[in-house]
Amino acid sequence: MYISITGLKLKGPLSAPRFWWHALRSMAQARKAPGILSVDARLIDGIHHTLTVWQDRAAMLAYLRSGAHLQAMRAFHGIATGAVMGYEADTSPTWKELPALWRDRGRWVTPGKT
Repeated sequence: MYISITGLKLKGPLSAPRFWWHALRSMAQARKAPGILSVDARLIDGIHHTLTVWQDRAAMLAYLRSGAHLQAMRAFHGIATGAVMGYEADTSPTWKELPALWRDRGRWVTPGKT
């Protein structure tokens, strides 16, 4: 399985409508994406986290590079800051484990490298 974890912090309250518009569309896309095994999102300590589990990295990349998610990535820098991470595993992390994994192993997204 391929595990993908994101954590995004909004730049401010005025970013919320744009964030939610992109987030809801991206989550709907993920739920229908080929190769998806599970999709979940939670707000933890002011950070909007997603946890998606895929059959393999190729399925995740196909999702990442298309549709609503691609549009969200293009709008990201005007809305939020954050980090992403992905890795191969036999089991998915728990929500209790997720914040430390993200904090310790996440790659901060920089302009032009989403």
